[in-house]
Amino acid sequence: MNVQHEVSLLVDEIQRLGSKNADGKMCVKFGVLFNDDRCANIFEALVGTLRAAKRKKIITFEGELLLQGVHDNVDITLLQE
Repeated sequence: MNVQHEVSLLVDEIQRLGSKNADGKMCVKFGVLFNDDRCANIFEALVGTLRAAKRKKIITFEGELLLQGVHDNVDITLLQE
């Protein structure tokens, strides 16, 4: 699996599903991303892709691990376009 490719797909999906926050950065709720049919078909391991993107400082979110249901309202913010 090509992690860089997965991360670039994630950026595209955040831009498609998200909206600009007060700082002008693209932002999407984890629940929106997780429950989107297109994302479900693209990402085999969405949480792993999110963690990889966070380590590369492409996105940011609170906490280390996001779980469906519990963290549906957590904002995922795109740091790099």
